[in-house]
Amino acid sequence: MAKTILTQEGLKKLEEELEVLKTVKRREVADKIKVAMSFGDLSENAEYDEAKNEQGIIESRIAQIESTLMNVEILDEESLTTDRIQIGNKIKIKNIESGQVLDLSMVGTKEADMSKFKISDESPIGSACMGKIVGDVVDADTPAGHVKYEILEISK
Repeated sequence: MAKTILTQEGLKKLEEELEVLKTVKRREVADKIKVAMSFGDLSENAEYDEAKNEQGIIESRIAQIESTLMNVEILDEESLTTDRIQIGNKIKIKNIESGQVLDLSMVGTKEADMSKFKISDESPIGSACMGKIVGDVVDADTPAGHVKYEILEISK
């Protein structure tokens, strides 16, 4: 299985989510199942079916996080350079056509969250920017169409 690259912050968030799922959420869903079972006939018990479905989702997410954590590679932020774009860098890029400037953080796939301007190295813009230097112009085929960006800044 391929290594998952995470920042220290991303690792902490995953570990915290895992802890909540294992302690709080498991207990909550077990209580829901117990209450639903007290209603009697399980064959026509919507509350029981819903609680069991929720249990399956929680257990699936726990397994997914544990698998990720077994194959994680923590980004060494101390050795991070700013000569070329890599995971862990913050970048400033400008849309050549619109002039819009974006401040983005390059992260691994598991940490990507565009609402927080964290883009994955595997996203269209992220993959186009990887390895580039300040002044380069990159082409990205995004869901909104083909876009050209100029790399304005690379920082830690």
